[in-house]
Amino acid sequence: QVQLQESGPGLVKPSQTLSLTCTVSGGSITTNYYYWSWIRQPPGKGLEWIGYISYSGSAAYSPSLESRASISRDTSENQFTLQLKSVTPEDTAVYYCASLSDYSFGSWGQGTQVTVSS
Repeated sequence: QVQLQESGPGLVKPSQTLSLTCTVSGGSITTNYYYWSWIRQPPGKGLEWIGYISYSGSAAYSPSLESRASISRDTSENQFTLQLKSVTPEDTAVYYCASLSDYSFGSWGQGTQVTVSS
């Protein structure tokens, strides 16, 4: 069974770049037709899809975040990384990584709280 684990700093200053890594175990991020996603949930709000990187290395982003978000991967480490630049307090959220296949999310990480504050 695929397991995902997020890691990264819990506190980021405004205007800086948020960087989170998701480590995948029990499966390869190059497995055909899997899309490795980042999703967040701001306090008191619903889930927001940020973007994904595919099994082939192509990436796609939410239109509202694509100017600031970048997702990359390290196949040797079986990890994928989110970078979100120029953060503001509105980027404060619990950030999740998840696997996506057949148009549905499968495995999720436990989530990591990121607070943007000076």
